[in-house]
This record gives sequence, C-alpha cells and structure tokens, in this order.
Amino acid sequence: MLARFTGKAGGVDDLQIAEYPGPLGIHEAQEIENNIAQVLVERIVTGLTATTGGAATKRAAAQHPRAIVFTGTAEEVDGYFLAQEWSDGLPVVAPTLERVASFLRYTDRAHDEEIAILPSANLRATPWNIAVNGVMAGLRPVHMPLLIAAVEALADPECRLASIGSSSGIFPYVLVNGPLAKTLGLENDAQLVSRGANPALGRAVGLIVKNIAGFRPGASYMGTFGYPLAFALAENETASPWEPFHVSRGFAPAQSTVTIGVTNNWGPAPAAYSAQGQSGAQSALELIAKEIKSSTRLFNFPARGADAERVMLTILMSPSIAQSLADAGYSKPQIKQHLYEHTRMSLREFDWVLKYTTISGQSARERVAEGVFPPEFSGAPDDSVRVLSSPDILHIVVCGDPHRNRVMVLEGGHTYPVTKPVVLPAKWDELVKESAK
Repeated sequence: MLARFTGKAGGVDDLQIAEYPGPLGIHEAQEIENNIAQVLVERIVTGLTATTGGAATKRAAAQHPRAIVFTGTAEEVDGYFLAQEWSDGLPVVAPTLERVASFLRYTDRAHDEEIAILPSANLRATPWNIAVNGVMAGLRPVHMPLLIAAVEALADPECRLASIGSSSGIFPYVLVNGPLAKTLGLENDAQLVSRGANPALGRAVGLIVKNIAGFRPGASYMGTFGYPLAFALAENETASPWEPFHVSRGFAPAQSTVTIGVTNNWGPAPAAYSAQGQSGAQSALELIAKEIKSSTRLFNFPARGADAERVMLTILMSPSIAQSLADAGYSKPQIKQHLYEHTRMSLREFDWVLKYTTISGQSARERVAEGVFPPEFSGAPDDSVRVLSSPDILHIVVCGDPHRNRVMVLEGGHTYPVTKPVVLPAKWDELVKESAK
C-alpha cells in the first residue's frame, strides 16, 4: 500500500507493485534468495506484462469540497466517517456547513485559497478543509489561526512530512508559544497535554495529517505498533528562566508561533534528585544524558553530513528543573553544549546498538569509513564516544507541573521541527470578544 500511495503522489495512479513476501529484515540469506527466485521474479514479470485496465484514465470527477457527503444521526455520521477512514477511531463532531463557516470567520484567507500542498497524498490544504478537520476534532473556531500556521509548518520542506510513515511509529506534536497560548487556553503546566485546548488542537493536527496529507494507518502510515493521538503543549514562558523556544528560533517575544515536531515516544518522565556530593543541576544533566542514551534512535544520533538522516531531541523540563540549572549558571546553549560533550558511552556498547537495532548491522568503524560517523568511532572498544552529532539537535522547552522535578526526552527522526508565525485576521480583537460570550 505504501508503494501505491507513493506512486499516486508521483502522478501514477496504476503503479504495478512486485512485493517481496514477508519481512526482509529478519530473513536469512538463503530464504531471501528462495523468495526472490520463486516468488518475486514472477511478480515482477506479471507487473511488467499484465494489462492494468487503464486506471489512470478512469479517475472519478473530484467532489466539490462543500458538497454534503452524508446526512443522518450523530451515530450514523460516526459510522460513515469511520468507514471512509476519515476519523481517528473516536467519535467526531459532524462538520456541518454552519460549523465550518464559524471557523472561517477567524481567517482573512479566501475559503478555497491554497495554504499548502501536503505530502504524501499531495492534496491541497485550504481554509475550508483545514476547518473541517478542526470541527471534527472538537476544536473551537477561535483556534483557526493556529491550525493554519500548523499546516504551513507541516508543508515546509524542512519538516519533511513525507518521511513520517516509518515503521518506527513517528507522530506529530504541536508547540504553541507567545501571547496567544494564554488567550486561547493552551495549557503549559501540570498535566498540560490532557487539559484546556491542548487535546483538541493535537487531535485536529493529527486529522489533518491523516485526511489532507494522506497518512492512513496500514496504508502509508506504517508504525509497527500504531500511533497514539497527536498532542499539543505550550511553553511556560513565565516560569522559564530563559528565553522562550520561539525567541531562540529568531522570533520576537510578542509574536505567537506554532511549531510542528515529531516524536517516537511519549514518556517516561523520570525525576532528578540531588545525590550526595551532587547539586540538583548536576543530577538533572546526568539524568537527561541517561535518557538520551536509552533512545531507540540512538544508532543515528552521531551521524553527520549532507546525507545523514535528520534527527532531533526535544527535552521537556519542568520549571523546577529549569530553575535549578539556571541557578547553577547554565543558559540553554550551555546545557546543550554540556549534553553534547558528556552524553557518552563505550564504543563497545554503541557497536552493540548498531549491530542489533539497524538493518545493515554495520559497525561504527564501517560507518566512519563511509564518512557517516566522526573519526572517534574507529577507536578501541572501551573508548568513550559522544553519541550526539551536535548541540544543535537538542531543543529545550520548559513546561509541566511546576511542583515536580521531572524531565522527558522526545526523540524523533526523518524530520526536523519547523516554527511558523501565527497570522491573525484584521478584526481579531473583536472576534475574540465574541468568542468569549
């Protein structure tokens, strides 16, 4: 299915597929040879010689985006949307014309204006279909500017959205910064992803990724164990001792922004305690380094060069942890530099990771020879090596329960966080007052 979706994204509706039988990565060499000779070759020949029936010439006329697709009770709507694979498996708010229109009041963009083309389906994201997904998620209309900024971030080439269908199970999250976070009810402290507008905003972005970008589980979204719902959070800029995340990315403090990132995980969130002879800051830095070394994508963290897969690590830290680090004299860049220099393990341990968690099974020394890893990875087995390619793959966000000393490391691959400014309609202040009634 993924190959067919890829073909469709490239303009080939009837791409013929010769599929290898079974999971190639765990088959022995002889089994692979037999499968190729006995199964795959025949499938290739059939694909090259069979008549396709001209599927590319039989495309159905595109349905008007404002057409009524179904009428019925709430339960019937849910059943229909589920059957069409438009929902995330949970009940949806029916996107009636009136509800969609209420969202469109919160943008000055034309209803059918192209905001972006989202891979891998390469469909047009417009205010209309963005609003439809916002309605379905249970989001309030006043959040429409956040959704548009999120779509712009998803479409940015740096985001590399087309790469998130990996079997490792990558899914998006939304980070909101700036004054709008408070205005629009985005939570930034205790239990933040589960409260306020956060759950609905995360869900709306997840539906957009499914319905406009075209990532459908089992078809082009191939996480081995599936996916939790996308989530949203806001940074606690008031409690943070440092500049906010969006300011570190070049935006003014008063500018509200939306950042789209991806992660393979949500949790755990271990606590840092002062040990004998250690400060709270030292304990926190050691804990974060340990969490980084336990990441599933550790095998790729040292990679560098133009061809290296993009990786990112977003460190969520509670305000108490952030304050202990600030009191010890650490700025955000200094924390990143410290972690870059001190997140280490023996080359023997790292070679084990490469051998048993990658398809190639290459050694670190072989990757050095290819120019993927730095020279220090060609040393002796007991040498200590840095597992991060650069301080720049680390991102720090202060949020969560201010009375807890916890951290969480979100790891992601194939893509990179993208931040976009939120553009408000001309009558924003008037609209916000109306929405509060």
